[in-house]
Amino acid sequence: MAKGSGAKYANGNYKNQQQAYNKTEKGRRLIKGAQMLRAKLNLKPGDPRDAAHYAGSSTEGRPQSKHINRKSRLKVRHT
Repeated sequence: MAKGSGAKYANGNYKNQQQAYNKTEKGRRLIKGAQMLRAKLNLKPGDPRDAAHYAGSSTEGRPQSKHINRKSRLKVRHT
């Protein structure tokens, strides 16, 4: 399958590309770290908050609203 073909997620990412990335060592490590932090923060499925990592840490974080957490990576902040 050619790059950029196939079904897409609503945000424009290609499903087959994301699935392949999730199977790599780095992808699995990221998923595992996210799951461990959610468990550490006691965030259950359906919780309206995300597990927001502290800068530079893959094991420490805090509960944060999904809106704030996801917005932090969408826009470049100019000071």
